[in-house]
Amino acid sequence: MTLTVPQGAHLIGGDWSTDAPGGTAVSQNPARPDEPVGEYPLGDSGTASGAVGAAVEAQASWRILGFGGRARIMERAAVLFDERADELALMCTMEEGKTLAESRGEAVLAAETFRYQAGLAKTSTERIFPTNNPGETIRTVRAPLGVVGIVTPWNFPILIPVWKIAPALAAGNTVVWKPASNTPLTSVAIARLLDDAGVPAGVLNLILGPGSMGGAVVADERVDGVSFTGSVGVGRQIRDVVTARNGRVQLELGGHNPCIVFGDADLDMAVAAAVGGAMGSTGQKCTATRRIIAVGDIHDELVDRLVAGVQNLVVGDGQAAGVGIGPLVSPGARAEVSEAVAQARSEGAETVAVNGTTPDGPCFYPPTLFVGGTDLTITREEVFGPVSTVMRVDTEDEAFALANDTEFGLSASVFTNDMWKIDRAVHELQAGLIKVNGPTTGSEIHAPFGGEKNSSGHAAREQGDTAQEFFTRTRTAYVKPGRPR
Repeated sequence: MTLTVPQGAHLIGGDWSTDAPGGTAVSQNPARPDEPVGEYPLGDSGTASGAVGAAVEAQASWRILGFGGRARIMERAAVLFDERADELALMCTMEEGKTLAESRGEAVLAAETFRYQAGLAKTSTERIFPTNNPGETIRTVRAPLGVVGIVTPWNFPILIPVWKIAPALAAGNTVVWKPASNTPLTSVAIARLLDDAGVPAGVLNLILGPGSMGGAVVADERVDGVSFTGSVGVGRQIRDVVTARNGRVQLELGGHNPCIVFGDADLDMAVAAAVGGAMGSTGQKCTATRRIIAVGDIHDELVDRLVAGVQNLVVGDGQAAGVGIGPLVSPGARAEVSEAVAQARSEGAETVAVNGTTPDGPCFYPPTLFVGGTDLTITREEVFGPVSTVMRVDTEDEAFALANDTEFGLSASVFTNDMWKIDRAVHELQAGLIKVNGPTTGSEIHAPFGGEKNSSGHAAREQGDTAQEFFTRTRTAYVKPGRPR
């Protein structure tokens, strides 16, 4: 299909603006570096301040509109996500590099997320409590936070913003959204869709530009809460700034996710899940499988099968038919992965598989599989690319201890048919997502998503019916009628 690339512009107070106090930049196609996607304006702190001001001005009327009016707009947005799924998918693939199938999956799930959150907006969240006072009622009500800053990454440029924006809008908040600079035009396409769905002026504001603009939103005292997905270091900085003014902050950060394979595992299932979990989306997922823990004698056969799986992957342009793995998002991302792989080899990692179908290009990197131990930096620090390491242990106790031996706790998986091991995994693996006989990647929109340790903050989970907990305040009302006059 042919695609009309949206004009790069900020959306502030209902107006599309190409003001570029920071100049202009070009969005690049990582698979086709000679075919830039399009230009977009770079804002500055003044742009961010204007967007926050617009959100402040629109908040009261959006709240007063009520859950029914907000839900109807969100349902229209869901229809538009379905209708524009192919366009959004192509835009996402052109900017981020992932395959069209993966990109379209994001668009379809975005529609489902808006539909689901619109439905939740129409359900009661109130609780009624008993009281010792005759005639009195104690009830809770939820009120929106107010103005919410949303800062999102490039690796899921459709779905992660929607995870945050949909519940924020449903709860009656207004939003200032700063997306990643690698995927600005995908963000513009989403904002235009929501504008077309009837989101009122100032309720959703989009600003484009460098990371400092996100910092300006975070630091603005008119912003009541911030939801951020990205690196641990930036997340900690945001936490410190927002909590210093007693604001609310939601953080989804890194992961170093283990996949334990026991001797009784279904190896066909385990290998498919481990290869897909490690290499799918070019390894650019916070839930990607970074460590594959083989328990006992299963090690050698598992490694042989994993090697075949990695070598059979088809790497190429995400727009091409039959391609399963696209490029990394940028030359800089490729350089980081290449440096980490070189360090692993210098530390003694055994290279057992390097995909041979990977084309040349500044953003392509071959899926790579190592065998090694805990002395390797790559088995402790997150590498955001198609690289994983098989590690051998002898006992069940060692497997669980090694799986938990990380500063992160986002996702973990275990492959076994032993119900005792499964029960132990569910209760002992230190991760927010635990998969049994499934990949570390993937989640359902109606279930809570989030991690433990340095993978997440301590606020309410994203997704599911818990998503609106972050975006609302709970108030307790004691209501007692007066005596008739």
